[in-house]
Parts: sequence; C-alpha cells; structure tokens
Amino acid sequence: MTHEQAPVHRAHPWHGIMVATALPLRDDGAVDHDAYAEHVAWLIGQGCDGVVPNGSLGEYQTLTDDERARVVRTAVQAAGDGSRVMPGVSAYGSAEAARWAEQAAEAGAGSVLLLPPNTYRADERSVRAHYAEVAAVGLPVVAYNNPLDTKVDLTPSLLARLHTDGSVVAVKEFSGDVRRAYELAELAPGLDLLVGADDVLLELALAGAVGWIAGYPNALPRSCATLYRAAAAGDLDTALPLYRSLHPLLRWDSKVEFVQAIKLSMDLAGRYGGPTRAPRVPLAPEQEAVVRAATEKALAEGHA
Repeated sequence: MTHEQAPVHRAHPWHGIMVATALPLRDDGAVDHDAYAEHVAWLIGQGCDGVVPNGSLGEYQTLTDDERARVVRTAVQAAGDGSRVMPGVSAYGSAEAARWAEQAAEAGAGSVLLLPPNTYRADERSVRAHYAEVAAVGLPVVAYNNPLDTKVDLTPSLLARLHTDGSVVAVKEFSGDVRRAYELAELAPGLDLLVGADDVLLELALAGAVGWIAGYPNALPRSCATLYRAAAAGDLDTALPLYRSLHPLLRWDSKVEFVQAIKLSMDLAGRYGGPTRAPRVPLAPEQEAVVRAATEKALAEGHA
C-alpha cells in the first residue's frame, strides 16, 4: 500500500486523518451547505479518513443551533459513512454539550470531540464530571486539550483518570508539548493519542500518535496525507523533506489567525475558502503576504 492510500479498514473511527473542516460561507455570511457537502466528499476522495465538523476551524461558536445541527447532518450524508464524522460538541455547559452529542448520535456520527469546561478555570472534579456526562450519551468521546485557549490543562495524569473513568477514548493533543506523548503512554497505554496541531505532526506521529485532527489538508490533502502516512510508518526519508517543505504553512494552524490563513490557502489552491464570520477579520496585509507566498511556493513544488 502506498502512503497516499487511505487504509481499507480502521479499527477505530477516530484513527487516521480526520480533517477539521473549514466551513464555506457566502459573501452575505450564510453557510453554503452544498459547498460544504462537496468539500467533505472531496476530502475523503483525496485520501483523508474522515472529517471533524463544528470545530474551531469550522467557526462553530458563530453558528446558530440550526446551522450547527445541519452541518453535522450534511457531513454525515456527504461522507457516506457516519463513522467517518467526529462532530465537535463543545459548549458552555455540560448539559448543552451532551445535547450536541445526542444530536451527533441521531445524525449517525461515529464519535465526538469535546473541550473541557472553558467558561472558568475548572478543577479536576468538574472536568471529570463534564466528560462523564457527555460520555453517558454513548458515542466515543475524544478529549481536546487546548490549554492555551481554554486555560484548563488536560495533563497526562488527568487524561489517565478520564480514561479510567471510561469517559474518553482518545485525546487531541494541542499543547505543543511533545514530551507529553511518552508520559501519556506510560500512564494510560490504552488511550489513543491524536496529533492536534499541524506543526508538531512529525514529532507526535513518531511518538506513537494514531491519528491527526488536521487543518491544512483542507487546502493540500494529498501532500498532507502522504506526509502523515509516511510519518506514522516511520518513513523519515519521505516524511522529513515533506515536513520541512510544508512547515511554513503547517505552523499557521497554531496561530490566532489559523482560520483565515487556511481559508486563504484553500482559495489559492483552487478550493473555496471564502470569508470568515465576525469577530474574525481578514488577515492583515503583512500576514496575507506571508501565507500567500508560502502557499504559492508549496503549489509550485507540486503540493496538492
């Protein structure tokens, strides 16, 4: 099997390349659900294993309840297999997050992605209760550790407790601290590690990550798929040159303006990125110039 090919069978639906999908918006700000359906089907056709709708890249915080629910239904229908869809179900309250998990289950999704409580600096008991309530819905829960934004750190020891509780099956690790991979493997060997930030893909893949919740495949899915599969296979001869070539773009996934940057790269790559919703504003001219130059260089080098 070549690195570009998606595996025929996945033992767990959250394994592999799960693309955190950007959401196409029309110039008037309305969601273009037809374009989104086409994008989901295209990503899977390009070798990605599945999609993550209603993540931060999908601007879920700006969506109405009706829009958010329809995005999930659209993704499931377009994917052709609900197990390939992992909706984000984060919300201000645990009861609301559980309701979004129920909606995901009703739509036929295979798993869900959940941030810890993030309206205040939650303690461990609150975090464990939060994940337990959502896990009770019945879908596998992937924890999302993003302490930079949420101010709640899902440390390896806390993740081990959540796994022992039966509340989470995996973690999207976005802290950027690749050392955690090894401690997590010691404390919770049954908990799956997923790459959460594009710019630490190679390091976490070599450390044993079994999946990548990815941003830049929205623009360059085939090259990103080749990179991930080579990294997961330990094929450094293939992975390292690709990683160096793509890293000027991948690092934008960890910046505040990641949504705007990825959508711009999509536009330049011949996909539709389009505008973002307020309060996000377009990239500053100097930022746009950097993203544009890095994307055009990647395209000139044959990345797609």
